[in-house]
Amino acid sequence: MIGTSLFSSAGISETYFNEIGVNITVANELLKERANLYRSVNKDCNMIAGDIQNEKIFNQILESSSDNLDFLIASPPCQGMSVAGKNRSKNQMLTDERNFLVFRIIEFIEKKNPNYVLIENVPTFFKIELPFQGQLMKIIDILSLLFKDKYQIEAEEYDAQLFGVPQRRVRAIIKMYKKGLKWNSPTTENIITVEEAIGHLPSIEANEKSNLKWHFARKHNERHITWMQNTPTGKTAFENKIHFPVKENGDRIKSYNTTYRRIKWDEPAPTITMRNDAISSQLNVHPGRKLSNGLYSDARVLTPLELMLLSSLPADWNIPNDTNELLIRKCIGECIPPLLIKKIVEQIHN
Repeated sequence: MIGTSLFSSAGISETYFNEIGVNITVANELLKERANLYRSVNKDCNMIAGDIQNEKIFNQILESSSDNLDFLIASPPCQGMSVAGKNRSKNQMLTDERNFLVFRIIEFIEKKNPNYVLIENVPTFFKIELPFQGQLMKIIDILSLLFKDKYQIEAEEYDAQLFGVPQRRVRAIIKMYKKGLKWNSPTTENIITVEEAIGHLPSIEANEKSNLKWHFARKHNERHITWMQNTPTGKTAFENKIHFPVKENGDRIKSYNTTYRRIKWDEPAPTITMRNDAISSQLNVHPGRKLSNGLYSDARVLTPLELMLLSSLPADWNIPNDTNELLIRKCIGECIPPLLIKKIVEQIHN
């Protein structure tokens, strides 16, 4: 199938497309560093970097895309809809321009008429209401109003942990396919734990390196290291009797109990966030193992390799050796796990 990718980021969601016969020939990404990473992995694809709201860029995407387009995948930025770490009112969502990018997807569908469309985002995507034809409407209702005569339209939430990904990550998926075509739903699979996904990797401490590519640990504040060395698997440092998080002046830090917390070995990883580089962020400290001295190993955030494996990326993900670590972390933190996308897309039957 010949396809186009909009809001592509580094193309993580497309990692396994070659295995299932999907050839993305045109892609678009706003941010230059992500677009360049996409190009380095997908050398045969025409990556058009720039703002899709710009008419010149949008027309370039349209003109470059196949006139007999089989497939469109679109992942509009989710930060405008995400409620992670903060509460957003309806008014805030209505004034965030990122939430209106879905209308570019609609315009692309109207002009290029793809056989199959996959739109993905955070679960809030299904709830947000946008102004359309003089009223506020949910996105799925807008799509139904415009395309119900031509397309079968299905909206469903998928939790990646149910489809072979060792991470709890819920995404909103809209599938559109022309009437007369077939697109089944994937079957659920056994849960894969953190232990099964990364338990074989060598233990390393903060600022240490291993012999494995991308398995190196970030440098951390010594106080953070001490707090986490005294924090058991699955627990937060706030539960420590002595070594709990404090400010420079000695006052106890007040925060959510999801921070300064080790993840668990015997469950899928929690949702990996954009700030997976910080011990003080949410649920991203290595589970660790109890040592003979009573402390716990791996007092650090997850390594890039661990993040890759927990996101269903291959250990030999073919990104350049000099790729910036923080860029990798950010792209993984905002990605949809590629194995989940593969499971959904391979159910297409031409």
